[in-house]
Amino acid sequence: MKNFIDNKFNELIAEIDEKNLYELYNHMLSKFKQIPDATKRGIEDFFNKFPYWGRLNLSKENFEFIFNRAEVFKKSINDLVWLYEKLADYKSKFILFAILDNYYNFNFNNLKNAMEPIFKPYFDLDLIQNCHDEVFVDVGAYTGDSVLDFVNSYGESCYNKIYCYEITAETVSLMKQNLSKFQNITYKNFAVGNENSKKYIKENDHSSSANLITDYGEKEIIQVSLDNDIKERITMIKMDIEGGEKEALRGCENHIKNEKPKLLISVYHNNTDLFEIPKLIYSFNPSYKFHLRYNGNCIFPTEITLICL
Repeated sequence: MKNFIDNKFNELIAEIDEKNLYELYNHMLSKFKQIPDATKRGIEDFFNKFPYWGRLNLSKENFEFIFNRAEVFKKSINDLVWLYEKLADYKSKFILFAILDNYYNFNFNNLKNAMEPIFKPYFDLDLIQNCHDEVFVDVGAYTGDSVLDFVNSYGESCYNKIYCYEITAETVSLMKQNLSKFQNITYKNFAVGNENSKKYIKENDHSSSANLITDYGEKEIIQVSLDNDIKERITMIKMDIEGGEKEALRGCENHIKNEKPKLLISVYHNNTDLFEIPKLIYSFNPSYKFHLRYNGNCIFPTEITLICL
């Protein structure tokens, strides 16, 4: 017997699956046009600042991001079903349903119900109740906010060592100030990827948190892989690096295979990470159990975390 979450997901998938690409696009576009104009403009402004999912230009009627999402539905629906079946709890399954329902119907209500009201981002106490002597690697540590959440959630004895990777030098300086009272933290002004190499920083005009790594440019940065850069056993990895998560995960494949660290990975910086990242991790080590948690807003799905234990 299926429960109501299974039924809702299966009904949504069946409706999506019976449509061709242009039927999907037209359905999604019609739903988008029904939302309030102020909300549409807010999404457009957000996309102009953080262009991860495709273009949206209301005045020119460019709805590329909707077409991109329709293509994902058409090409990757089996991957979405695979992910649903691999999720280990019904909160995660509802979150996935709510995200897809938002993509397809621009339904804000289910996404609102999926939002995490209690726990800090990445640190769900129902999934990870206690931490002791962790070797915690924060990839995309920004100003130290996730480290502070980690310590505040589990206490200062929760870790033995913390590594903080951040590409923007000014942000690293601010992070050191914010975390100055804590011991045994190593700060690394490096990019993290699948190999050691030279890369470049593409700065975002609106927030240094959205700075990107590219192959060409003017502002150089050293890129390392975690397999090469950290030789001790890692017990927990958090990643939030603006779409670079897959390459960074490939660069710590040996740690994942051999040590099975807890993985706390952002999966919203493009249209396919939601299912491609868990499939990648599963290929490294199929013993992981997958969970989703949602700390975004009810309008457009961001701040989606894959927790692998």
